Amino acid sequence: MKPVKICGITRVQDALAAAHAGVHAIGLVFYERSPRHVDLNRAIEIAKALPPFISAVGLFVNPDRGEVEKVLASLHLDLLQFHGDETESFCSSFSAPYIKAARVKPGLDLVQYAACYPSARGILLDAFVEGTSGGTGQVFDWDLIPDNLPLPLILSGGLDPGNVADAIMRVDPWAVDVSSGVESSKGIKDAARIAAFMQGVRKADV
Repeated sequence: MKPVKICGITRVQDALAAAHAGVHAIGLVFYERSPRHVDLNRAIEIAKALPPFISAVGLFVNPDRGEVEKVLASLHLDLLQFHGDETESFCSSFSAPYIKAARVKPGLDLVQYAACYPSARGILLDAFVEGTSGGTGQVFDWDLIPDNLPLPLILSGGLDPGNVADAIMRVDPWAVDVSSGVESSKGIKDAARIAAFMQGVRKADV
């Protein structure tokens, strides 16, 4: 089964529902303009509640160095996720490994983009929507994804229980990432939709 990350977790019960459904990682959003933003105290509470072998990922958008360091000093993050215009040298300068997000639109050379972040563990592809940094629920054109990306591909952008199996079969990413597609409202995950999403992921591997 493809690895699955559920991003934008804001409640302990949602993290535990994701873990029990079989996800591999949960995402904590440290971007104040996001409706899925969590403050540091809530993030610590969620991370401490995670059972073994579930990774905690911290998402940032154009953060100050001190912001990232403060989070890393307060809780263990297995991975950092940068969603802004961060440079490779900035992303690679912390004590945790990272992945870099790209918002896909026609004309963006994804091979060149990924090559600018050789130290990244992977590249996450999300939909480009003007004025937002992710979590839009919009699907982008999967035909824009080249076959020769130099980094492991994490597919995001508008995935939900109804389309994730098709997405995996068409794109064959290393992993998939979902946020709004398993929510009952922004920042509030739905356990039944999480379970249905995981069923879709498993269906794609049959």
